Order: sequence, then structure tokens, then C-alpha cells
Amino acid sequence: MSQTSTQEAALTSAPAAPQTDVLDQLMKPEVQQSLTVLVENLPKLAEMVTILTKTYDVVQNVVTDKVLIDDLKVGMEEFVKPIADKAKGVAAAAIEANDRTQAEASTIGLFGLLKMLKDPQVQQTLRFAQAFLEVLGERKNQNG
Repeated sequence: MSQTSTQEAALTSAPAAPQTDVLDQLMKPEVQQSLTVLVENLPKLAEMVTILTKTYDVVQNVVTDKVLIDDLKVGMEEFVKPIADKAKGVAAAAIEANDRTQAEASTIGLFGLLKMLKDPQVQQTLRFAQAFLEVLGERKNQNG
């Protein structure tokens, strides 16, 4: 019987120690100052928590909305597909051009070069190269 009362006394006194620690903490001036700051800023904190909660709800809805995710996926595929197709076309043209240069060993002379200069594709490439070099020169002058 005395054992039971001793255990009960130990159980009832155990929570008293943490309560005393909490009261000791509350008596410290820095804790009181921190609590004052928290109380003064409660309206702002409440507003921030409300905004964060709404943001969390929106993000949660977006992440779990399968229809929206599928629509975004389809939209991205429609955006990327033309770029990928064009890149594949350019790569195929580069490979074919490389194959042609490997198969043909003839030298391009002055008249061949003059004939090439009449080609619209060559003219467009030369205009692009000229404009590109001009832009690079302008940027170098601005930065340098």
C-alpha cells in the first residue's frame, strides 16, 4: 500500500517539474520581450498564415488535378514538338551534307566560288554572318 502511494506521489510530482521550468522560462526578460513582440505582431502573423494556407490549398489542388497536369503536358508537347522536329531536320541536313563532302573530292575554284555566290541560300547565309558579326562587334564596343 505504501508503494502505491509512493508511485502516485511520484506521478503527481513529475509534471510539476516541467511546469516549474516553463514558469522559470516565462520569468526571463528576453522571453517576456519575445512574447511581447509576438503578441504585437499577431495580426500580421495571422494574415501570413492565412495567405500560406490559401497558397498551400491552391498548390495542393493544382498538384492533384490530373486534368490540369494532362493539359499542361499536352501544351508543352505542342510547344516542344516543332522545335524538336526542326532540330532533327537540321541534324539530318548536316549529316547528309557531311556525307556529300566525304563522297566528293573535287576542288572548288574561283569560277565555282563565283557561281556559288549567286545561290540565294549562300547569299542569305553570308548576310546572316555579316549581321551576326556586326552585332557581336557592337556588343563588344558597348561592354568594352
